[in-house]
Amino acid sequence: MDLASLIGFIMCLGMLIFGIASNAGIQNINRYIDVPSVIITFGGAFFAVMVMNTMSGYVKGLKSITLIFKSPTLDIKSMIQKIIDLSNVARKEGLLALEEAAGELDDAFMKKGILLIVDGTDPDLVRGIMETELYATEDRHKSTIQFWDDLGAMGPAWGMIGTLVGLVNMLYNMDDASAIGPAMAVALITTLYGSLLANWICAPTAGKLKLNNANEMAMKTIMIEGLLSIQAGENPRVIEEKLKSFLAPADRTASSDEGGGEDG
Repeated sequence: MDLASLIGFIMCLGMLIFGIASNAGIQNINRYIDVPSVIITFGGAFFAVMVMNTMSGYVKGLKSITLIFKSPTLDIKSMIQKIIDLSNVARKEGLLALEEAAGELDDAFMKKGILLIVDGTDPDLVRGIMETELYATEDRHKSTIQFWDDLGAMGPAWGMIGTLVGLVNMLYNMDDASAIGPAMAVALITTLYGSLLANWICAPTAGKLKLNNANEMAMKTIMIEGLLSIQAGENPRVIEEKLKSFLAPADRTASSDEGGGEDG
């Protein structure tokens, strides 16, 4: 479980409730609940995004919110160390020895690269195949991210539509001064709902998915460079220094303390 996402969502809701309670009082929280406004804002936004997608894509987009609650499994430092270990194996026993090591790997992307190398595939072709898969993965991620960006854009738009609907009804009843205030409040609630949908749910979800995508792309890029360096027969120590350049300075020091490649 990614606690940052869970705690963030809960605390955002807490801040909203605190704001309402400190201004209107917790006993008046029902003032901020209006079912027709919910239907107009959330229903309009979600169905508008449905128009933009295929049904399968729409369902997949909705389900993708669960991804932000999963604990990140990407550990770049450990992955670099694994590549260094593989380079030591290749240096001592030859590239063919990597086939056995590939069977112990959990990462399908790295395993695919190793098997291409073991099969004697041309380095340029290895890079081309790996980068094609990398770009295809990124395109799928961007499609999911776009779903939440679109939904975030539709939220305030449909909130404004709901507000306009409420204002029209209010103007038709201007002769009743006592009804103007409550009618205006209900009209504005749809704008509130639209802002909540965009800034409490959609923008944070899209932001977390973008972060996860960037981390995965960085990790796979390092894999490609590391595997091609192994195929080129580079010294494990050189490979280590090359891959550590992708890390922040503080992480490079920590990685060195854990042990690096062998020169033998």
